[in-house]
Amino acid sequence: QVQLAESGGGLVQAGGSLRLSCAASGSIVSIGAMGWYRQAPGKQREMVAVITSGGSTNYADSAKGRFTISRDNAKNTVYLQMNSLKPEDTAVYYCNVGVVTTATLRSYGVWGPGTQVTVSS
Repeated sequence: QVQLAESGGGLVQAGGSLRLSCAASGSIVSIGAMGWYRQAPGKQREMVAVITSGGSTNYADSAKGRFTISRDNAKNTVYLQMNSLKPEDTAVYYCNVGVVTTATLRSYGVWGPGTQVTVSS
């Protein structure tokens, strides 16, 4: 019932910037926390940044000071502005959105399809 569409990934040189977007659509009653996670080959998925419905944020130590997460509630969209990118940031980035739909009584997390971010040295 809910789908997430991601965009903004790509290839960038070290020190460059990218802006990821994730828009939720479907029979959504409300949206809670939104977040960005990433997974590099051979590694587990890790949290990069999370923003609550109230606007409070949390970042991985590796992202703090370089990345900024934000949301547009009117558009059901979460963004991740990534500056000063490093080769270590190379991974598939997935968004996750906590939703309540017309078919559910409780919130649950929905994953996006992932978008590739590659940072060259």
